[in-house]
Amino acid sequence: MTFLDFTRLATGAIFAHRLRSALTTLGIAVGIAAVVLLTSIGEGIHRYVLSEFTQFGTNLIIVTPGRTLTHGVPGLLKTIRPLTIEDAQALQRVTHVLTTVPIVQGNAEAEVKNKRRRTFVTGVGADFPSTYNFKVSAGRFLPDDDPRAARAFAVLGAKLKRELFGSTNPLGQRLRVGGDRYRVIGVMEPKGNVLGIDIDDAVYVPAAKALEMFNRDSLMEIDLLYTAQAPVDKIIAGIRRTLMARHGVEDFTITTQAQMLDVLGSILNVLTFAVGALGGISLLVGGVGILTIMIIAVNERIAEIGLLRALGAGRLQVLGLFIGEAALLAAIGGLLGLMLGVGGAFLLKTLIPALPVSTPWLYVLLAECLAIVIGLAAGVFPARRAARLDPVEALRAE
Repeated sequence: MTFLDFTRLATGAIFAHRLRSALTTLGIAVGIAAVVLLTSIGEGIHRYVLSEFTQFGTNLIIVTPGRTLTHGVPGLLKTIRPLTIEDAQALQRVTHVLTTVPIVQGNAEAEVKNKRRRTFVTGVGADFPSTYNFKVSAGRFLPDDDPRAARAFAVLGAKLKRELFGSTNPLGQRLRVGGDRYRVIGVMEPKGNVLGIDIDDAVYVPAAKALEMFNRDSLMEIDLLYTAQAPVDKIIAGIRRTLMARHGVEDFTITTQAQMLDVLGSILNVLTFAVGALGGISLLVGGVGILTIMIIAVNERIAEIGLLRALGAGRLQVLGLFIGEAALLAAIGGLLGLMLGVGGAFLLKTLIPALPVSTPWLYVLLAECLAIVIGLAAGVFPARRAARLDPVEALRAE
């Protein structure tokens, strides 16, 4: 049997039973489309979240109070010293560190004349814009004052400025934040939402003022920007030495942005794989459909099998014929599913621009290969059965 004969027999058998073949390929197509669509959404969310985290820069190190890992003798308590503004100033002297930003955050009521709004208050230092790639659209950012004698200046986020002042120029005007009076010296450029948090609805005040406002004795964190391509391990060692000299014990945690992105990326990869696996269940259902159809085909084509064997077709050729039909059905269903999945992803992205959708072509290729493998696997049993039929008994079935 030549390859051309093999192809004609396989395609002829498929087109001879159009409805049955169409229903079989539809089962595979739905599974492939589900895999492509779900993984596109998962990959889109993955890229969206990572882009949200990296828009503020990638050369960041975060120091937080307390240890996330404990060690030592059980029951032995150690005093955890607060992170202070002076700690942030000391870390500025670590080699390769460009800027340090003390961070204190909370919510408070901002009030201007007869307008009040609950807003996000961020206590920071003068280097905040350069550290996080923020820009000032009007006025200037907080000056580099003595931390313990910081002037009561405030910088407004774009949305807070719009809500409290409208089209009026807020520079030089007074507002109350958490009951204290501040003078507005700047307005930030719009930054939008980050993971559902509107960072334009915020007011920036000196970190020392925020500590007083929220009655805290410790910063929430100290963020450091370091030189690109600098040895991160040496920077971390310098941070540890500096704070150990000031605190006496390692009562703080150092986390690089790369570490956070690695953990986040691992979680999102699992999410993408999980949603892809859900679509894979549909593929298995389609494989059962192919198995059923091929068993029925063998029962209906016993006489044809006997004739092929009588004309000299070997068992391996009959086996290959039925496996080829199953693989061809799966491949056609897979291609149809790819068109449905990619088209559906494009349609979703067009209709809902806010929904992050990105088709991972590796998953697309794997899904198509999986469809063919499932077709081959589903065709093995009925194909073996067909190949083992006795030619004489098969011809009698006519």
